Amino acid sequence: MRDPEGPDSVDDRLAARLGMLRTERGWSLDELSGLAGVSRSTLSRLERGELSPTTAVLGRLCTVYGRTMSRLLMEVEAEPPQLVPAERQPVWRDGAAGFVRRSVSPPHPGLRAEVVEVALDAGATLAYENAPVPGVEQHIWVLEGTVEITAEGTVHTVNEGDCLRFRLHGPSRFHCPGPRRVRYALMIVLP
Repeated sequence: MRDPEGPDSVDDRLAARLGMLRTERGWSLDELSGLAGVSRSTLSRLERGELSPTTAVLGRLCTVYGRTMSRLLMEVEAEPPQLVPAERQPVWRDGAAGFVRRSVSPPHPGLRAEVVEVALDAGATLAYENAPVPGVEQHIWVLEGTVEITAEGTVHTVNEGDCLRFRLHGPSRFHCPGPRRVRYALMIVLP
């Protein structure tokens, strides 16, 4: 998912930030590989900007670094303004996973909440091994379609118009059973 717009693309800044997070902790690529369950060669290619992370890999790295995906992506963006016009809301896609993520209200230093719009293709599944930040509060409001969400071992079928809210401490899974894609608003509140 490389951005052809030049050396200062979101992917390039993300690669640099991932390398910085690892070196700040004094971890070798081998140590991070063991912690995240991602191969050393993949981590090396990610940090050099030769490879764009999948949703699953980015989720594992966020867990190891104790960040939500939104927070990590915010760290590679400029300071977000109070008003975020639709055309300036960062969009991140993982076409192979059938996942599109729009940061509607990006994380901001000093604020604990953010709003994300997510779309999952019919049949798509996203699974996260751990909460990115233990105790993170999530509110999921389905705008269209249906999503099955597994949190804390319980499966919830969330239909259009429904809202599911919980604090996440462990693994989670999001599945769009179809027959059409699901689109939902995700409100994230840090503990």
